[in-house]
Amino acid sequence: MITNINIFLLQVYFYAFGLILSSSSAIYPFIKDPYSERYGQFSTSELAEAREISREMFYFAYNNYLRYAFPMDELDPINCTGRGHDHLNPSNLNINDVLGDYSLSLVGFMLETVCALVLRNSKETRTLYLQIESLDTLVVLNNKSEFHNAVRLVIENVSFERNVTVQVFEPTIRVIGSLLSAHLILTDQKHLLGDYSLQGYENELLTLAHDLASRLLPAFEGTQTGLPFPRVNLLSGVKKETVNETCTAGAGSLLLEFGILSRLLGDNTYEDLARRVNQKLWSLRNKDSGLLGNVINIQTGEWRGIASGLGAGLDSFYEYLLKSFFLFGVQSDIKMFQVSLLDITFMEIYTQIMMQMRRGRDSCVVGTGEPPIYVNVDMRDGSIVNTWIDALQASFAALQVLNGDVDEAVCFHALYYSIWKRFDALPERYNWHLKVPEVAFYPLRPELAESTYMLYRATRNPFYLHVGREMLQSLNTFTRVRCGYATVHSVLDKSLEDRMESFFLSETTKYLYLLFDTENPVNINEERILFTTEGHVILIDDRLRNVAGSERKVLASNHSCDAFELRYSPPLEEWRLKQMFSLAGMKY
Repeated sequence: MITNINIFLLQVYFYAFGLILSSSSAIYPFIKDPYSERYGQFSTSELAEAREISREMFYFAYNNYLRYAFPMDELDPINCTGRGHDHLNPSNLNINDVLGDYSLSLVGFMLETVCALVLRNSKETRTLYLQIESLDTLVVLNNKSEFHNAVRLVIENVSFERNVTVQVFEPTIRVIGSLLSAHLILTDQKHLLGDYSLQGYENELLTLAHDLASRLLPAFEGTQTGLPFPRVNLLSGVKKETVNETCTAGAGSLLLEFGILSRLLGDNTYEDLARRVNQKLWSLRNKDSGLLGNVINIQTGEWRGIASGLGAGLDSFYEYLLKSFFLFGVQSDIKMFQVSLLDITFMEIYTQIMMQMRRGRDSCVVGTGEPPIYVNVDMRDGSIVNTWIDALQASFAALQVLNGDVDEAVCFHALYYSIWKRFDALPERYNWHLKVPEVAFYPLRPELAESTYMLYRATRNPFYLHVGREMLQSLNTFTRVRCGYATVHSVLDKSLEDRMESFFLSETTKYLYLLFDTENPVNINEERILFTTEGHVILIDDRLRNVAGSERKVLASNHSCDAFELRYSPPLEEWRLKQMFSLAGMKY
């Protein structure tokens, strides 16, 4: 006879048994609640569907770029026309800092995104610079023949002999990074992503990267601090009218690309320049707070912007402090590099970030109180300077994952997901005090997609697959137009601007595709792969260990974190996620 006590004991038994299975081989716990159901199991068919949606999203935009915009840098997707360098208006920095008349959209995604998605038509790759930036994407897509075809086209057609003035930062991360990524893959003797060796290849991509980098060198000349001018003309060098101010991220985010180039060439010039810049910036941090500002005078070393935060002006500086350690390791030449200053600075600056920028309860996932948020502070004393956060700092959760601080990354990401949930996009600036967008446009940025992807790889929690699918749905619903995907002018009314920036193809669609392509070689070999700030795939390679005979120790992996044991429950308790939704100004 079954009594109430027996029923209770059976319930306890099955509940405990379900928990045991859920932490080992079970697909799903026996006891579920609506919250867990909502963000729980993601079936194989759902995964395949989301993967195909992300693939189609890329090709729709890519094919229309080739049809209507190539060889110009970008596609205006509403009017189906191309956009390039604004020669008639040199002061139009929003355009000219990035667009250099080198088919940027193709350069930006061909090696990385196209490789991941498999090109349908070889004629679609007949482009130049945009082709460069997307070379490693073809590898992501396991499309060897198209990758080789793209490499040949780049070798035969690309030249940097152009009378254009660009930011030092942009061609470094977009073009040099992609050329080096493709070169490493072509010459990888271990075939980490497969055998992509090309008969007759004689390091031409490395030569191109060297040529472009040499055209950037004048930016480092004629400054009292050694910090580079922000802009340089690829033919004539630095113009007389070039400003003497640069942002911290623009000057301090060159080390991965310049370091790889130096180590492959056996020429310390480029790495030494980048390291000196970072060392100089580090030496100019505030002695009391340990923080850096966001804008600095390159002649005097005076901070012209005293705001210290995680977003625009500083974001990739932090990123490269950590990633340079993973890629290059600790310097053995102590006399020259002083125990590798850059290898130890990330943990020091991360400590200051946690102490001075972070507000809210001590732990993301334990205890009560206000939810964690990272604010912009005065570099001199840590006082709050404004009440907004920006879309660029959404990538900091991905950096926290690399640093092993997954719990913090979970909360950091949850806030930005909540903002996305409210607006179906990320406003460029969001005022967390007033709970309104302060700058309402959304240019299809990749940062939230990147962090979603990294958190899924670290935790394997299906919560992040649901987030990625919601992002796909929002993008297709509100930004898809006749010839591509358009910038959101205002997240409030979903009005659009006629521009599709190249990073939508090189990063946003790529991270979303990789999120759902769980068996991709990039994901299988994730502990030997690093993404640059522009999303270029870099192999953690033995060839990068020494320069001019000097041995450099490197980590055995990129310190990726072990997946959570409880993969099938949402990473945050429901009430904690409700707190984030409230901070984003919406009801759960």
